[in-house]
Amino acid sequence: MAALDPPLAPRPTVAGVPARSPRSLNGAFSPSPRPPPRRAVGGERAPARCRFRDGVASRGGRRLRTVEPLEYYRRFLKENCRPDGRELGEFRATTVNIGSITTADGSALVKLGNTTVICGVKAELAAPAVDSANKGYIVPNVELPSLCSTRFRSGPPGEEAQAASQFIADVIENSQIIAKEDLCVANGKLAWVLYCDIICLDYDGNILDASAFALLAALKNVQLPSVTINEETGLSEVNLKQKNPLIIRKHPVATSFAIFDDTLLIVDPTAEEEDLATGTVTIVTDEEGRLCSVHKPGGSPLTGAKLQDCITRAVTRHKEVKKLIDKVIKSIKPK
Repeated sequence: MAALDPPLAPRPTVAGVPARSPRSLNGAFSPSPRPPPRRAVGGERAPARCRFRDGVASRGGRRLRTVEPLEYYRRFLKENCRPDGRELGEFRATTVNIGSITTADGSALVKLGNTTVICGVKAELAAPAVDSANKGYIVPNVELPSLCSTRFRSGPPGEEAQAASQFIADVIENSQIIAKEDLCVANGKLAWVLYCDIICLDYDGNILDASAFALLAALKNVQLPSVTINEETGLSEVNLKQKNPLIIRKHPVATSFAIFDDTLLIVDPTAEEEDLATGTVTIVTDEEGRLCSVHKPGGSPLTGAKLQDCITRAVTRHKEVKKLIDKVIKSIKPK
């Protein structure tokens, strides 16, 4: 996808015929192992593998991982690395593709390792609430369908999906990513409603970070048409040829940690690491380093020093994500 993604291994040749490179984003074969992106894409290079990994694998590590997964992980954690090759403070390779859904008013696809989330924003006009006549609406919803993981079932949203939706709603409210007053078209008469649908396509842990990232990128991609109220008829008139981007007031970024054995912190946990952890915590900060939200759904308690360490790491992560989004946004031509 992007030049910062890890290189792919070359395919073997058959009967002297050169192997084809992987498919590019538009489905055609490319002569290069790094096909050019179809849309604006940004990414971060995958972390280097730790040498301890091969040593554990050669001593029957796979059997130990099945029988005693926690003990298997502890062997890696003692060496300050993880089974996937990352150090404790390293994030998985991160990519973002903006403008993925042409039928949406704004969209973005985010990959955090194997975890893949897509966010689509649809804008509709509605009458504002009586008690907030000068404000619009932002309605987020996170879906974890059965196609993204075997842990989820079809039907009504489960507990984890509802918790993720509430988390995103809290981030929007606490960070003031968008001033709802900016969504008002005519005081007491008309306002924009932004339906933000966040769907997980592949679940491998840390759904909150990926969802918050996808939401922010999608909102920065939104273009709203110009709307006026006809004074004679009282009806709204929409000019689809004149569109304006949303005013993004803040840029909240979530950073999640898993707690092992009540003391050890690792960033960007996978699904397996979340299952084995004794607790998780998610820190949300903005570009000013302001703390927007702390999400701690039970589990092991954190000392003040550990919490401050999480906040410091979250501020650093925010700079990386913000830089990545800005780079992708600049590469997109205005609609």
